[in-house]
Amino acid sequence: MRTATTIAVLESTRPLHPTEPVVPRPGRRRKSMTVPPKPQKPQKEGSKSKRVLFTVLTVLVVLGILATAIFFIKQLIDSKFFFCSGSVKFIPLDQACDGKEDCSAGEDEKTCVSNLTVNTTFPVRLLGNSSVLQVYSSGPGWMTVCSDDWTQQHTDTACKQLGYTHTPSSRPVQVGTLSSAIKTGVFSSVIAASKTTPINLSVTQRKVCPSGSVISLTCSDCGHVGIQERIVGGSDAVIENWPWQVSLQQNGQHSCGGSLVSPNWVVTAAHCFSGSKKEVSRWRVVSGRTYLGTLGGSSVDRIILNGEYRPAANDYDLAMMRLSSPIAVGGSRLPVCLPPKDLYLPAEASMVVTGWGYLEEKGKVSPVLQKANVPLISTSQCSSSSIYGSAITPRMLCAGFQEGKVDACQGDSGGPLVYLSGRWRLVGVVSWGVGCARAGRPGVYSNVDEMLNWIHTVMEANP
Repeated sequence: MRTATTIAVLESTRPLHPTEPVVPRPGRRRKSMTVPPKPQKPQKEGSKSKRVLFTVLTVLVVLGILATAIFFIKQLIDSKFFFCSGSVKFIPLDQACDGKEDCSAGEDEKTCVSNLTVNTTFPVRLLGNSSVLQVYSSGPGWMTVCSDDWTQQHTDTACKQLGYTHTPSSRPVQVGTLSSAIKTGVFSSVIAASKTTPINLSVTQRKVCPSGSVISLTCSDCGHVGIQERIVGGSDAVIENWPWQVSLQQNGQHSCGGSLVSPNWVVTAAHCFSGSKKEVSRWRVVSGRTYLGTLGGSSVDRIILNGEYRPAANDYDLAMMRLSSPIAVGGSRLPVCLPPKDLYLPAEASMVVTGWGYLEEKGKVSPVLQKANVPLISTSQCSSSSIYGSAITPRMLCAGFQEGKVDACQGDSGGPLVYLSGRWRLVGVVSWGVGCARAGRPGVYSNVDEMLNWIHTVMEANP
């Protein structure tokens, strides 16, 4: 407890050191009691420059933060809503491309995925491991083209019909080396005077080839890469070894994989565009990257689904995306080869699947491209009651291990299953499966061989 203290008050208020009183004099002012200002030194140029630089950097940082915030806000809005520019309003994204015009100008139904059902036979194809050229006519059917009177111009014309062409070449193949089905088939020879006419309209039917040989075509530089050295159970890969692999992204998010088959076209799975993923302008194709990123990429102007695709059965699960402008083909961006019809795949053929999908079931996407070697599983085995039974159709093929451990997974959908036969060829597209890498539940892929007719028709109809 504090105590009170009494302070004695001096009786005298006289100063201890008295001085003479000061008498003010007329005309004189008392000096101010304030401290006089010190003389300012001139600012150095370096100090001014630092202040300007600091101000500029501060402004740039603020602008960067604002730009980043605006970007993410736009991404969030774009992931939920479609903006009707004509009527200046937002509608839920799932109302876009639903067959009903919700915008006043109907713009929500103008840039949507489309369907194409092909009921005709594409009239040009390559057949078998030798890539022998055949043309189709409604009368005799498929005719193998003889090498007689064949020229480089005919090579250019035929390859142009087949799609991607780059330094095309041809070579003769002796009839005696071909399979019995081709040896006993119908032949045809080109008419020398019709070099610019489509190949299927430039031939005349023959019983045999006078030269004893037929034409084999190589239309492009597809499928050529260097030495090969998460897919569940896979390993890290580099894009230069799998340069056809692309990431399909909607609103900046990786959704599916895909394969470049030309500078303008990507082959992927139809199921990638279900639900609210039908609006074309929201998709971008990111190519040439080992590490999954969202910046850049190519815009898309058309997405075409196989008209016979049946979601409930996963049948005909194939789609194609046309890029707004062709990519520049280079070391990390190169198309994969479409297979010739009836490419022979030996029993348990070793194939490779790649992608950025989940590294485990119910996991998350891999930041690094993954690859895995998987063996072919025969259709008879895959369609047995112990595996998938009648769910397997001719438009599907199976690959993987009976014990599981290695498989494609979510996020790999639409990506490539490739087989090395001289060049890397796209034999499958990641489609479906039960879980990921489960024992007795291998991966199921869309069978590209069965849908080559559709692929070539789409590319020709949408140049």
